[in-house]
Amino acid sequence: MALEFLSLTELRKLLDSKKVSSVELAKHFLSRIKNNGGNSYITVCEDGALKQAGDADAFINSPGDNPLLCGIPYAAKDLFCTDGVRTTAASKILDQYLPPYNSTVINKLNGQKSVLLGKTNLDQFAHGSSGETSAYGATKNPWDETRMPGGSSSGSCAAVAAGLASWATATETGGSIRVPAALTGVSGWKPTYGRVSRYGVIAMASSLDSIGAVAHSVEDLARLAEVFSGRDEKDSTTGHQGVPAYAADLDADLEGVKVGVPKQYFIDGMNPGVKARVMESIKELEKLGAVIVDVDLPNTKYGSLVYAIVCPSEVASNLARYDGIRYGHVTSDAKDLLQVYEKSRAEGFGNEAKRRILTGTYVLSAGYADEYYKKAQRVRGLIVREFAEVFKQVDVLACPTTADVAPKLGHAADDPLFGYVTDQLNIPGSLAGLPALSIPCGFAKPADDDVELPVGLQIIGPQWGEQKILNVGYAYQQATDWHKRHPRAAE
Repeated sequence: MALEFLSLTELRKLLDSKKVSSVELAKHFLSRIKNNGGNSYITVCEDGALKQAGDADAFINSPGDNPLLCGIPYAAKDLFCTDGVRTTAASKILDQYLPPYNSTVINKLNGQKSVLLGKTNLDQFAHGSSGETSAYGATKNPWDETRMPGGSSSGSCAAVAAGLASWATATETGGSIRVPAALTGVSGWKPTYGRVSRYGVIAMASSLDSIGAVAHSVEDLARLAEVFSGRDEKDSTTGHQGVPAYAADLDADLEGVKVGVPKQYFIDGMNPGVKARVMESIKELEKLGAVIVDVDLPNTKYGSLVYAIVCPSEVASNLARYDGIRYGHVTSDAKDLLQVYEKSRAEGFGNEAKRRILTGTYVLSAGYADEYYKKAQRVRGLIVREFAEVFKQVDVLACPTTADVAPKLGHAADDPLFGYVTDQLNIPGSLAGLPALSIPCGFAKPADDDVELPVGLQIIGPQWGEQKILNVGYAYQQATDWHKRHPRAAE
């Protein structure tokens, strides 16, 4: 039995029936992690995982019902603060940082008696779309280890795809869940901004960051969304809306559901195989009863430009706290206070972080904030309103997650605009704070090789429209089996 690719419901049944113990599950995944060379993890919590698994087994053996995630191993992106467990953000500036508290999401998972296998690799401080800017080396795509898995949630997606975790936490600012989910062939959920607490998650861009998950299916994501979501007094940006019973209300009946197809998301230069798979998926939705509607989102073309101004501005502000004084890396070669600041940051930050700090500082400087930052925010407002108008016509949008399949490792190294181009089909929805999924919808070949690589179908909904996108994604996965395909090396 391939335990690593079972659904959360299947694992729950095995644990509750005592056919497998949590300790056995944890050992199974830990063994797979040790034997995998994909660099998906920065820190493996072997002792902690076995301790948590033992506690979960004791709870399962006691009278009463068990929480959904009790005893089920998972991985956490190394942006989530974990009390006493190394949390690096994939940056040398936090190489030995041990948080004194948990993020809200980790506390919720601890309350479920989940088992943390370890902290996954990512683009440093989530700056990137390739998984290559980590200070601990690039994550490799389990479908072809010469290729990138996408980023920034590279380790989380690669770990789930390779069967190194049953599911994983992830974060997204402008495509960091959806892009790697598409390139590694897993299901990824980016929530409405404010649906899940950001407390205790190392920030990238505070008006954009969203906390989500990657798993083997939309059904699993619906169950995780119920655990993750809700108001948190420690995060004033979380909404006051109640948390629906997403999994219980999953509905595969798409009769009459209006699915919008935005022409602007089928861009020039798109891999023809990717376009073909996505169009086939939209035809499948139509067979299932959905009404396909062509829609227009002309301001989509400005999304990456707006993001290239707003995101670095917020990055520069958030990274100002890493100064060599309060926590993190401190230089050993400083003659005065100014050199402590300068050398600690120069030694601790990678090139991508430095690039974004410099860009953001320039954009926010006197004389330029009005010309760049404020104008970008006004265009962001146009994008928000444009989506709102479109969602008066349709229930969800369906489109490609990415324009191509996974590129070769090293492709992004010399191109500072790589991430903005790679994320261009995700950024507009992130700027508008919309919920979205990326789910596997087939395979296509890159222009430079004959290998078959995963393609992602993106489903975008209106704000607080998680149930709508989950229902459409669930219906598609009930009718297809792309999400059940796994890398040959992982099986």
